[in-house]
Amino acid sequence: MNQDLFDECLAHYLSKFTLGKSWGKLADEFEYPDGEVLRQDFKRERKRRGVPARGELPKAIVPTNCKILLYDIETTPILALVWDIWNQNINTEAILQDWHIISWGAKWLFDPDTMSDVLTPKEALAHDDRRITKSFWDLLEEADVVIGHNSNGFDNKRINTRFLYHGLPPAHTYQSIDTLSEARRIFDITSNKLDYINKYLGLQRKTHTNFELWLRVWKGDPEALKEMGEYNKDDVYILEDLFLRLRPFIKGVANLNLWDEEYVSVCPSCGSSDLNWKVRPHYTTVSRYPAFRCNTCGAVGRSKKTDLDLEKRRTVVR
Repeated sequence: MNQDLFDECLAHYLSKFTLGKSWGKLADEFEYPDGEVLRQDFKRERKRRGVPARGELPKAIVPTNCKILLYDIETTPILALVWDIWNQNINTEAILQDWHIISWGAKWLFDPDTMSDVLTPKEALAHDDRRITKSFWDLLEEADVVIGHNSNGFDNKRINTRFLYHGLPPAHTYQSIDTLSEARRIFDITSNKLDYINKYLGLQRKTHTNFELWLRVWKGDPEALKEMGEYNKDDVYILEDLFLRLRPFIKGVANLNLWDEEYVSVCPSCGSSDLNWKVRPHYTTVSRYPAFRCNTCGAVGRSKKTDLDLEKRRTVVR
């Protein structure tokens, strides 16, 4: 996207569409296929250039040695012969084609570029996901922490299933953060679907699609496969937005102190050393600890070492 077009789209976007133009009119003016294609291209270009969404604060980027990977996969439906469409228990003998991976999208936290791999038309018609399964296995080998939405319930199990099917060993050990599980555990949001949570928080939304896209992919349509890959990458972008909002609340998963080589305390959540220790202590039933609030991400935590002297500790009973 050239600078002139990006500037026009950005002005249109920041004005909340009050400049008398629509995405369709802008598309006609700059000879784009249609307004939706232009909107999606601008969305990706805005993120690539690090321009925050409306009302979104710029992300506080804290360097860390921890390699944090956000990812999402798309899979095919299962093709089966059925006798009815209501309250069915499908016999495994009725399965004509089991599910497999269509595409994956991933990005390293704060990296402007998104990685992806998608089936070729030939692979889609042959239901052969060996190549893209291996390419994701190679990527996963590099990750220390892996983040997904419903990843513990769906994505991680699905990729492990295809690793098993294709004779690949387990990927190197990593810690998993599931934003769906964390949202359910910590909050009471009306719906925990990724798109609804982002809508609720005023973050970027999912790209609209429907089942027709999966049907076209099933038939090996090159344009549908390309569209699926872009849809997959967009999901990873909005997953990053959600994770960064949830991050201060998430406890007990990945402690970034462990990847910091300096002998200094850093925020377990974001890795920042800008900690405010002038907050009230943290109390347990038998001890007291200095507490902090991270000035970068807002997370709270405490020291591992009590500030009670030995004599005081001896007097504590329960």
